[in-house]
Amino acid sequence: MSGGVGAGTALRLDDVHGYYGKSHILQGVSLEVRSGEIVCLLGRNGAGKTSTLRSVSGLLPPRSGRVTFGGAEIAGWAPHRIAKAGLCLVPEDRGIFGLLTVEENLRIAVRKGSPWSIRDVYRIFPRLEERRRNGGAQLSGGEQQMLSIARALLNGPKLLMLDEPVEGLAPVIVEEIVAQIRLIRDAGVPILLVEQNLAVCTSLADRHYILELGRIAYHADAAEFARDEAARDRFLGVKAH
Repeated sequence: MSGGVGAGTALRLDDVHGYYGKSHILQGVSLEVRSGEIVCLLGRNGAGKTSTLRSVSGLLPPRSGRVTFGGAEIAGWAPHRIAKAGLCLVPEDRGIFGLLTVEENLRIAVRKGSPWSIRDVYRIFPRLEERRRNGGAQLSGGEQQMLSIARALLNGPKLLMLDEPVEGLAPVIVEEIVAQIRLIRDAGVPILLVEQNLAVCTSLADRHYILELGRIAYHADAAEFARDEAARDRFLGVKAH
């Protein structure tokens, strides 16, 4: 695998507003993901985390504000055009084909010109190679999550957005996926991560944003966030262990 992104900002949101019908869900979200970073977006349920990812990927087009990706203003682009530009969302529902084998799921995701091959994703996800002849529906939740991320990589993303990738998974599988996310970042793919698991966020992210009622209420780098128990308690209602 070769390639990656240049220096600077990979993704930037400026004052993004989004609506579901008349409900004003995103109320001026501003954040950025720089090249080589993992950035975590935290917040209580209903804060607008998934809606932020959907607005970036074109599934919830912003009513106003700017979304800049790779130097291009992409707000208002169709989702398929945004994906083709290299911005890949791995949704919470995983979206794999249960009747196809692991390898078939991967083969149909391969994109011409992508720097990632099936061999590359097997190197990061050895468990998938072991299960390559199994049907998607036969996989455990953790294996399905790995397959979903692997399929996204084969598209050759310039930035990966992960929506709660370890929710409901056993701790041993969580550790495996955390290590795999690090390997993907080390291969040159910056990541915007929505996650409720605070331990996962603090072990992975370079910077943290906290959403509250559709607005960014807090932003800190990893070291500052680790020290700031008051902010974690106030915005998330949790204490670090």
